[in-house]
Amino acid sequence: MDLVPALREPLKKVLGPATAKVMAEHLGLHTVGDLLHHYPRRYEERGQLTHLADLPMDEHVTVVAQVADARLHTFASSKAPRGKGQRLEVTITDGHGRLQLVFFGNGVHKPHKELLPGTRAMFAGKVSVFNRRLQLAHPAYELLRGGDDDDPAESVESWAGALIPLYPATAKLESWKIGKAVQTVLPSAQEALDPLPDSLREGRALVSLPEALLKIHRPHTKADIDDARARLKWDEAFVLQVALARRRHAETQLPAVPRRPRPDGLLTAFDDRLPFTLTDGQQKVSREIFDDLATDHPMHRLLQGEVGSGKTMVALRAMLAVVDAGGQAVMLAPTEVLAQQHHRSVVEMMGELAEGGMLGGAEHATKVVLLTGSMGAAARRHALLDLATGEAGIVIGTHALIEDKVQFHDLGLVVVDEQHRFGVEQRDALRGKGKQPPHLLVITATPIPRTVAMTVFGDLETSVLDQLPAGRSPIASHVVPAADKPHFLARAWERVREEVSGGHQGYVVCPRIGDEDEAPKKGAERPADGDAEKRPPLAVLDVAEHLAKGPLQGLRVEVLHGRMQPDDKDAVMRRFSAGETDVLVATTVIEVGVNVPNATAMVIMDADRFGVSQLHQLRGRVGRGSAPGLCLLVTEMPEASPARQRLAAVAGTLDGFELSRIDLEQRREGDVLGQAQSGARTSLRVLAVIEDEEIIAEAREEAAAVVAADPELTGLPALRTALDALLDEEREQYLEKG
Repeated sequence: MDLVPALREPLKKVLGPATAKVMAEHLGLHTVGDLLHHYPRRYEERGQLTHLADLPMDEHVTVVAQVADARLHTFASSKAPRGKGQRLEVTITDGHGRLQLVFFGNGVHKPHKELLPGTRAMFAGKVSVFNRRLQLAHPAYELLRGGDDDDPAESVESWAGALIPLYPATAKLESWKIGKAVQTVLPSAQEALDPLPDSLREGRALVSLPEALLKIHRPHTKADIDDARARLKWDEAFVLQVALARRRHAETQLPAVPRRPRPDGLLTAFDDRLPFTLTDGQQKVSREIFDDLATDHPMHRLLQGEVGSGKTMVALRAMLAVVDAGGQAVMLAPTEVLAQQHHRSVVEMMGELAEGGMLGGAEHATKVVLLTGSMGAAARRHALLDLATGEAGIVIGTHALIEDKVQFHDLGLVVVDEQHRFGVEQRDALRGKGKQPPHLLVITATPIPRTVAMTVFGDLETSVLDQLPAGRSPIASHVVPAADKPHFLARAWERVREEVSGGHQGYVVCPRIGDEDEAPKKGAERPADGDAEKRPPLAVLDVAEHLAKGPLQGLRVEVLHGRMQPDDKDAVMRRFSAGETDVLVATTVIEVGVNVPNATAMVIMDADRFGVSQLHQLRGRVGRGSAPGLCLLVTEMPEASPARQRLAAVAGTLDGFELSRIDLEQRREGDVLGQAQSGARTSLRVLAVIEDEEIIAEAREEAAAVVAADPELTGLPALRTALDALLDEEREQYLEKG
């Protein structure tokens, strides 16, 4: 059943080509249905004014305020006719704070006549600072007239009711113009098909979809807004969870080879030679994985845990279990540095068990093979042969594993490290190399709050490691305000020297590499805290040179970054691991998986340029041995800025799950279905993953029940239609392959 034609109507037919073009290009709205689902961001009450003190810098805002005074200035200007230019300065107020509006040149005449003291209006523009005062330059505005105005068509009352909806807008199309466009298409809302099953809607006392659309766009009371939002949140949560539930259901229909470890095989031999006991968490998660591996449909599991909680150990035991059962296991890493690191640590952990087919190899031994893009032809040929014959039980590599030439003897398990760094197509191509679909284990070191896991990875079963193994040391974290207190930065370098003189090593992390061809793009890497920070981000090459000649003179300082040749990178990491380098100045290439227990200090330059989860990841590189770790977050941002609050949060807790909640609240969810991982593009409009935890959990249960009873949704045509709209082509592929 197709969507109701009224909602499929192109906007250019209804609103005219000019408005439709702006809506398509700047807001991604193409049809009447798209516009009806473009909900107001917030509402202003007639008679109430916007809090001007809370306006965000550099953002396009819409405010409701009252004109306090207006002054016209004349000044000498070579560009103006008769040599005199005009500037109109209008001060608006919310009764507490003030904001200045500025109009120049020919643009002063209309506002000079209309913006008289006492006038109320909506103003829209970009917030900037001039002479240390907030201002809007050349804002668009719409006067708020009463309902008995001479021209009812122009009256805001005629389209806004008592509450004025403020829409997510752009400089090209103000909120009130969007509001008027919505007014034009609102009658079509009556024809919206309701995706929620009647029993669900009635059981939860939710209003119908047409009523919800009417109330979200034209509320008369705050209760109307609450009713509408409650209903629309359920739509988003339920349709999304149905998509994920159908995918889980489809996975259970696929065949897979059960993989059970032999009682006295490779896994037992490995466990026997471990010099420590697994934590309770590691044992519990291993049991969950082994239960999944023993079933005849593919495992689909997400393993997430704190930095250093021993995820690699759990993944390795799963791989050994599959080798025991006659299959091969592959671990896919996002970078060559990380693939080499994993290969080294797996071979070290396994000892003679990794020497299958070699002199001195143990009885149950297998071969552990590394495959990366930069390997020489001979080594590569050898590795490919080991994969094809089954000689190699464990394979570790980068996306080079996905190439057509790579053939496996019997691929049983795919372990993907750091899932968000891989394209879905890549994961899909690797899974296609099994005779039957292999089992899949996704590992992430970025802790994800439970609800995000339910929405982003809703098709995966989730295992969590939240215990740190014995022997991991605590990490102390401090913010170093370099601009306010330069002597704090000097002390930071002293602390690094102290760690080195105590026989330890340190990292210095910078946001940028610093070659000339990498001049920062205009507007790139700028923090969101106004114009407090105009210089480009600090660069590895510059900082390393400064440190070697200055504060860390006499220490062995080396650099590591993503544009070095793979062999050079590996050589640098080997020297650092062997203790031949004191301080490594690096980009975030060290963020994941790099394991040097002797490194105890980390200084992160321009820490405000990194996300919360990224800082937590980086910090996890120190304190990996028996000595305590130290992480110093250097920033020039002012104390009151959001960036400083973010850094204070990181310094204040080592709980990655708590930090990921903070990170999510600040960045928004990202497109939980598509491949965008940040908040700019989101398929969620009213649902907030953190706040609406209960709705998401309940929607997941309801969706599972609906899909179990009717996997094809034949009895729910409106739900199918909503699903088709949510799963445009790109997302449909994403779901099928993910």
